[in-house]
Amino acid sequence: MMRFSLGARVATTATVLGTALGVLASIGTATAAAPAPNGGWAPFTRCPVDAPAMLAADGLAKTPQCVVSSSLSGSIKLGKTTVPTGRTNLQMGVVQNADGTSSVVAPSGGALIADSATVPGGLLGLMCPSNIPAITDICKQLDNSSLNKITATVESVGAPYDFDQTAGIVTDKPIVAIPVRIHLQNPFLGGKCYIGTAAKPVVLRPKNLQFPEFGMSFFRGDGTADDEGEMSRIDLTKATQNDSTFAVPGAGGCGLGLFGLIDAAVNAKTGLPSATGNNSLTLNDTQTYLAGLTAPGTFAPDAGKRLAQNWHSAVG
Repeated sequence: MMRFSLGARVATTATVLGTALGVLASIGTATAAAPAPNGGWAPFTRCPVDAPAMLAADGLAKTPQCVVSSSLSGSIKLGKTTVPTGRTNLQMGVVQNADGTSSVVAPSGGALIADSATVPGGLLGLMCPSNIPAITDICKQLDNSSLNKITATVESVGAPYDFDQTAGIVTDKPIVAIPVRIHLQNPFLGGKCYIGTAAKPVVLRPKNLQFPEFGMSFFRGDGTADDEGEMSRIDLTKATQNDSTFAVPGAGGCGLGLFGLIDAAVNAKTGLPSATGNNSLTLNDTQTYLAGLTAPGTFAPDAGKRLAQNWHSAVG
């Protein structure tokens, strides 16, 4: 196998820096515990290494990589409502093309997951008071009631897109576009209350507000640290990220047989739909990692298969 000096490896891996993603804000639901890969692979619990597009990457015309971004706190403002975010996690595969473009491969469960967030003020804050009689009756039942609690869940509605090749390591440039919808959950809202849809999603485009701290390490295929290992990992950490350019559509599908009355009440109280410039996303202390084969051309034409083999060996 061909070997590189550390300096050569830095040059080799520099081309992938631009795809390191800033984490996206999400208000979501925790999922079952994912496998914990070994060593250098540890952050990459959901990389879609077995997806056909990743396996087909040959290491020459197409180079496969795994990306994960996470944050423990932040906030998202939709119209007049601001919701704090908890733990968030974005994972995906990236296929770098020889022409400088790239494409995203999302995990089967969606690129974005996170802990559920409770909307401040609950349903009372979201739609009360109201001049709609049916809504007023609901508001009276909510006072000091456990039925007041409302949670919000961000759901991916399609794969991320529009990568910027350098935005991950600079400031004030959108890194990637993530289409999402927000599921509002409360007994009075029914099971189909969403802000945004697959056809008309909320599209988040975060950017770094300051330069992230940079680090790089090397490891064997199974994750064991090794300066001569065939895997490299880039770390971009401790950057605050923000987006204030996205628009937010009105809520829809809310309420149990009230013919859009709850939709109208929610939208009136929260100021939805809300045009670009009236909404914002802030993520604190983002942690972004990108892993790939140190010298992918060495493994042509099976770089995608080699990456998958290595990840599975680290998961055990």
